[in-house]
Amino acid sequence: MSAGQAALRVACVGAGYFSQFHYESWARIERVALVGACDIDLAKAQATGLQAFDRLKDMLEQVRPDLLDIILPPSGHAEAIDSALRAGVRAVICQKPFCVDLVEAQATADAAKAAGTALIVHENFRFQPWYRRIRQVVEQGQLGQLQQMTFRLRPGDGRGPGAYLDRQPYFQEMERFLIHETAVHWIDVFRFLLGETRAVYADLRRENPVIAGEDAGYVLFDYANGTRAIFDGNRLLDHAAENHRCTMGEGLVEGSEATLRLMGDGSLHLRKFGALTEVEILAPDTNSSFGGDCVHELQNHVVTGLLDGHRIENLAREYLEVIRIEEAIYRSNQEGRKVYLDGQD
Repeated sequence: MSAGQAALRVACVGAGYFSQFHYESWARIERVALVGACDIDLAKAQATGLQAFDRLKDMLEQVRPDLLDIILPPSGHAEAIDSALRAGVRAVICQKPFCVDLVEAQATADAAKAAGTALIVHENFRFQPWYRRIRQVVEQGQLGQLQQMTFRLRPGDGRGPGAYLDRQPYFQEMERFLIHETAVHWIDVFRFLLGETRAVYADLRRENPVIAGEDAGYVLFDYANGTRAIFDGNRLLDHAAENHRCTMGEGLVEGSEATLRLMGDGSLHLRKFGALTEVEILAPDTNSSFGGDCVHELQNHVVTGLLDGHRIENLAREYLEVIRIEEAIYRSNQEGRKVYLDGQD
């Protein structure tokens, strides 16, 4: 940071399993000063090494952050955002899934707009290096006329009575799980790569009886530009990767001139139409952080946007469309039919 340049003051609420990636990333960003950590379990907040609090209101009053990073389950989002708005915080990043439902998410986004606070959803998968590279390849026309994308989710972490208990035990209690918690990443990634969703068809199921929600299923997406996508998810099955949480599965992006294959190690392979061999266009990921260091990429993107005036992706009011698509998926599964996002069904 250059002499005289003020750092962005960042405080975090939440010190559970996934928060480790947030705190570590913030510490690496040169123009950020971490000023506080809050958790209902004070010992967890203290373990971050920052000034620690067990009440968000106290932290906001005492450290006066420019940005609040909310690293909580959905049930805590609206209250934490309201506290930040009341405290006059300049910007808020909130973990996904964003709020408990579309009604709450809409009200929260509207309140942030009225307060003049930038509210960003921490949807980080679109910042994974393989998806950024896929978008480059698509925009360069290397695949020709894009026709469809497929992703097979296979993390292999959903088996038995102990599923998810070592990292995020509240997963077992979520009545909406596979789509609301996990597939929402690919709802956003598909929008990022393919454009606006026109319709969805879903067939969801529960394989592990110890959890409350669905943990497997298929979702078919129609896009306004004529492309299609398939999400094929099963949290009990695995894929060929040393780290199943790198990509969490395997994918294909297919066009008239070539096909891209995403491997479980984060590598991308391009095969031209009619060819028998592939060319590696992105090497396997060697980053020890989560998902190709996507948490850091998102947080750095937000800092750059706030300090340098660049456009910020994942603003809450834009992200509401992801939640509308999610709601349409659950409706499709319940009613057993294709659901159109424009209501023409």
